Amino acid sequence: MVRLPDMGPAVPHRGWWIGRLIGRTVFKAAGWSFPGSIPDVPKAVIIVAPHTSNWDFVIGAAAMLAMDLDARFFGKHTLFKGPLGVFMRFLGGIPVDRTRGGKGVVEQVVARFAAADQLILALAPEGTRKTVEHWKTGFHRIALAAGVPIVATALDWGRHEIRFREPFRATDDVKADIEQLLPFFADSRGRR
Repeated sequence: MVRLPDMGPAVPHRGWWIGRLIGRTVFKAAGWSFPGSIPDVPKAVIIVAPHTSNWDFVIGAAAMLAMDLDARFFGKHTLFKGPLGVFMRFLGGIPVDRTRGGKGVVEQVVARFAAADQLILALAPEGTRKTVEHWKTGFHRIALAAGVPIVATALDWGRHEIRFREPFRATDDVKADIEQLLPFFADSRGRR
């Protein structure tokens, strides 16, 4: 049996038993675990790192299903066509056309947070699977403008664990905030 993180009543749940079964089966077969608990907040921006492989999505999707977590995430708009698009939307995907430079995305997501009683948005702060020197700051702008906490989440391929940090409140100093978040990921290894 997969040990699931403690999830309080404030965290949005899907309530889909077949999804839980599929997610837990995949998670257990892959040898992953959840030490600790997910913070009991109704709204948050979850940042997941390191992001180095397409397999991160498979493990992340299995984790969301296993936990029964109702979360949203951004995906390249080309992934939302045909049957794959139906599946991506079912999982909580929001298509983003990156050729337009993400214009208006922050404002649209902030409006979604304002209109919702519960909303979890999961993002990869690197913005790509390639090695980057600096994180993109969209997650920070969204959290600050929406007034929701950031929950750092380590996807550690070395230990096959997904770990959650306590909620972090963004300030006007994005550089200092990122410097406070980075140490949480220091001992987490990406797949590549």
